[in-house]
Formats: sequence, C-alpha cells, structure tokens
Amino acid sequence: MRLPSAEATLRWSMFSATTAARWSKTLLLSSIALFFTLVVFNNTTDFYSNYQFVQHVLSMDSTFPGNRAMWRALHAPGLQLAFYFGIIAWELCNAVLCWIGALALFRARNSPAHIYTKAKRTGILALTAGLLLWLVAFLTIGAEWFLMWQSRIWNGQEAAFRMFTIEALILGLLLMPEPAS
Repeated sequence: MRLPSAEATLRWSMFSATTAARWSKTLLLSSIALFFTLVVFNNTTDFYSNYQFVQHVLSMDSTFPGNRAMWRALHAPGLQLAFYFGIIAWELCNAVLCWIGALALFRARNSPAHIYTKAKRTGILALTAGLLLWLVAFLTIGAEWFLMWQSRIWNGQEAAFRMFTIEALILGLLLMPEPAS
C-alpha cells in the first residue's frame, strides 16, 4: 500500500473543515439560484404550459365531482393571470436573492467567522422565501384551498414538497455554525 506523498498531504491539510463547509454552503445556494433562474426562464419562455397548470388548479375543474368546495374556484382569467404573475415574480425574487446570497458567501469565504456569519443573511432570507413559496402558494393555497390534491393531472404537491425539502435541508446547513478548523 502506497502512502500519500507529503505534498498531497500538505495540499489537503490546507483545505480545512471550515473551507469545505463554506464551499458547500456557497455551491448549494448557487444551485438553488440556478434552479429558480431556470424556473423563471421556463415560465416566461413557455408561458402557456405553466399558465395552464395555474388555470386548472384555480378553476378546480379536475377535483372530485360534486365536491362542496367549488365555491372557492376562480374562473376569472384576470385573477388567474394575476396569480401566475405573482408566482413568477416570487420565483424571480428568489433567484435574485439566492444569487446575491451566494455571491456574498463567496466573497466572505476567507473571512473571520463573524463576517462570514453576516454574509449568510441574504441566503437565509432567500431560502426562507423559497420555503414560503412552496408551503404557502403550492401546498397551502393550491393543494388545500383549491383542492389540488384531488386532481390526478394538475397536482403539483410532490414537486412542491420535493423543493420544500431540498431548500429546508440547505437552509439547515446554512444556519449551522462554522466547524472548528
């Protein structure tokens, strides 16, 4: 068995636990920023595909027949469009906040812990806003108020839960204190 060279050992020893944790936080926040950027791109360049989803959820046209909550349905195209524009705006704000947060983390990567901790603020706000998008807009308003859970076709609960979980895990990582080097 061959042991690593002194040079290789020195290279890896310079890459501390703190450095690894900071890179992890920066790259994961950047990944969420990229995700929201692509979501906004898709929602604006293929507007009607996703607008159809919003229309069907809000009109409740694929919920169980005869359900007693149909009075909640929104059929007005103007209101449906407003909901969709609101979702896109929320996603755009998330993308921008995540990119700003990732840039702040990158810039502070070699800073003392108290400066790096301050650099986390925008990322924390961005991830919290993303969690609220999935929890409030999709899982609460869409799934519960407009009964999206009853639809076999227009049901975005799994995707919303998946993204809520991913963002919650990254937020948990970002909130963790820096490891001792």
